[in-house]
Amino acid sequence: MPNIKSQKDRVVQAANEQAHNKAIKTNLKTVVKKANAAIDANAADKDATVLAAVSAIDKARAKGVIKKNPASRTISRRAKRANKAA
Repeated sequence: MPNIKSQKDRVVQAANEQAHNKAIKTNLKTVVKKANAAIDANAADKDATVLAAVSAIDKARAKGVIKKNPASRTISRRAKRANKAA
């Protein structure tokens, strides 16, 4: 445990940022799973769920939660999978 006041503050900030990032990543995984399930089931709202997943991935990338290349790769795989099913 740090003794310096600014370092104590940084410990608290780091914990808050970690919780925030974890919440975004968890939501991201849920949205991607829903999109995959919709594609596999060939659901009527398949396009909307894929679009929601892409939007969530872009937001996470913009906030710096995930990096640029994995975000692009994930988006590309969703689009490729959706087009193949169509």
